[in-house]
Amino acid sequence: MGVYEELQARGLIAQVTNEEEIRKMVNEGRAVFYIGFDPTADSLHVGHFMALCLMKRLQMAGNKPIALIGGGTGMVGDPSGRTDMRQMMTPETIQHNCDCFKKQMERFIEFGEGKAQMVNNADWLLKLNYIDLLRDVGACFSVNNMLRAKCYEQRMEKGLSFLEFNYMIMQSYDFYYLFQHYGCNMQFGGDDQWSNMLGGTELIRKKLGKDAHAMTITLLLNSEGKKMGKTAKGAVWLDPEKTSPYEFYQYWRNVGDDDVLKCLRMLTFLPLEQIDEMDKWEGSQLNTAKEILAFELTKLVHGEEEAQKAQDAAKALFVGGGDMSNVPATTLTEADLTDGSIGILDLMLKCKLAPSKKEARRLVEQGGVEANGEKVTDVAQSYTAADFQGDGLMLKKGKKVFHRVQM
Repeated sequence: MGVYEELQARGLIAQVTNEEEIRKMVNEGRAVFYIGFDPTADSLHVGHFMALCLMKRLQMAGNKPIALIGGGTGMVGDPSGRTDMRQMMTPETIQHNCDCFKKQMERFIEFGEGKAQMVNNADWLLKLNYIDLLRDVGACFSVNNMLRAKCYEQRMEKGLSFLEFNYMIMQSYDFYYLFQHYGCNMQFGGDDQWSNMLGGTELIRKKLGKDAHAMTITLLLNSEGKKMGKTAKGAVWLDPEKTSPYEFYQYWRNVGDDDVLKCLRMLTFLPLEQIDEMDKWEGSQLNTAKEILAFELTKLVHGEEEAQKAQDAAKALFVGGGDMSNVPATTLTEADLTDGSIGILDLMLKCKLAPSKKEARRLVEQGGVEANGEKVTDVAQSYTAADFQGDGLMLKKGKKVFHRVQM
């Protein structure tokens, strides 16, 4: 089975411009492909995970990845799938985010001479002359076709700014530039990027008379059709400072029964034969499948040692009797106490179990908080230094969020 057939079997391919040609190039290791990442935050998140795994798979098969960081397009903002305009960022913020992205990507793909490359489209987009761009590139785009594009659909209702309207032209120009200067013959991206990607292949055809190719990756949706990678706290980040390895592990450990096999196929590097065997699993065996999924993905992002710690912590909490040292914890100091004690609401804020005192109060009043196995019923409940000695105080929020507090 070639790598293209494996991508198909894993359910990763959504749309392609020329299947036979793309199949041949990918299987023969002749694809020089790029995937774009706009630096809208200082960390990649689960939404980028599919693209990173695809880059890794294709690099393993001999193809050459180009990770394009959108330092230039990030100043415009991608309107795809959005109902509002993105907040504009300063050049300094964009550069900081770009640096963070590279560090995280190095866990997935190998950079270096003859290997993967990282480029920043600010290097060419910021040098463009507006009149020259209008004459040279603008003439190749039909406004009628652009307005029909799916990526602008949701924005048309509330109003699409001219700034965002230019995003398709910018992304298309990226492909045109990479084709000429880096020998890039293929672009991959999420299925919501299809219109932008076709804009690039068309620009290359019109300006250079040559063929370039595009392929979109299936969006990671749960069985209810919602994008995966979000929790009540927001995005699931790849940065351990924003989403701890334990929280990352728990996110995948708690996916729905209907989603676990799909996630194993699309996101892990386990052999398809092994996953096909799991198709027959049911009942408690699906929990084992979820543990395998959580461990494999945490290992990919944070390394085997952190994955093992997260798994040990989960087992200690939910099965009992295990090593509690890897359970998420907060260490208090005397400065955190007022007159020798700290109230439950302040404690929850300190442990980041609630974003505000109002939310912490609501959780306590609704019976959603426990301390050392006892339900907390009084919002004025307080704890002294003695409560945090030894193994500390174990807080529990809801059914599955545990946090140890020590001094």
